[in-house]
Amino acid sequence: MAMNEQAAQALINDWLGELKQRSYNDLTLMIGRTRTETRRGEDGKEYQLEAEVFWANKKGGDVLVIVSADDGGLRASHPLSSSFLRGPDGYLAEEWPNGRFSD
Repeated sequence: MAMNEQAAQALINDWLGELKQRSYNDLTLMIGRTRTETRRGEDGKEYQLEAEVFWANKKGGDVLVIVSADDGGLRASHPLSSSFLRGPDGYLAEEWPNGRFSD
């Protein structure tokens, strides 16, 4: 059975919303530390979520935050994901790439 992408995307959006509330400094502390959670979707199924934070271009510049989800089925090898970019100046781009790169 195919993964319910709507339910998975809703979970991704929820976690991204939580991460967007964090400061740039808090997000930089997450670099190199993959975080995983299991959350139940609106369809009643459990989804594995993963949050990763990377330097978008160079250390000290923008950070890229990616949250992905799968249901343990076929999508586990190619999970659904969404992202945002946060700059040290507080800049927030809803999706990456979005035309901004650190110098």
